[in-house]
Amino acid sequence: MSRLGKIPVIIPSDVTVTFEDGVLTVKGAKATLSREIKKDVDIKIDGNAVTLTPGQTENAPALWGTYAAHLRNMVKGVTEGFSRILEIEGVGYRAEVKGSDIVLNMGFSHPVVLAIPAGITAEVLKNVITLTGADKDAVGQFAANVRKVKKPEPYKGKGIRYKGEFILRKQGKKAV
Repeated sequence: MSRLGKIPVIIPSDVTVTFEDGVLTVKGAKATLSREIKKDVDIKIDGNAVTLTPGQTENAPALWGTYAAHLRNMVKGVTEGFSRILEIEGVGYRAEVKGSDIVLNMGFSHPVVLAIPAGITAEVLKNVITLTGADKDAVGQFAANVRKVKKPEPYKGKGIRYKGEFILRKQGKKAV
């Protein structure tokens, strides 16, 4: 039994939730998010609370808690939003936002250009990239794509890392 699935999701007053034809839509001040929901989980909207109950299929217990977490993230996304902060470390490593692209100079022979997805805003201040948006999945995936350009290496720690991420450092060569 899912502990998250048992707890009803409370909907704030400025958010509307609808469930029609297998699509769950959450509309708020910041954005409108929608997600396709399989028939394994039944969704019931009662005023300012949404309850999820598992069906009788094999996948229902697994999807029950997952969809409850997705619904909570959607409600939080349309009210507060989500952000991921990335730090760039290394001499000559920098980033800048040009229009709807983020340009990363990471010591390669060419700059790496990544298109910023719709619904996500990117800001660059010195060595810090801040990604914000309403969809937690999209913000996290784009942050992972940016980090993948130059992962932090274990000897000097150069590269792109999440804020607060600890990089286990290696000793390196010893002089004889």
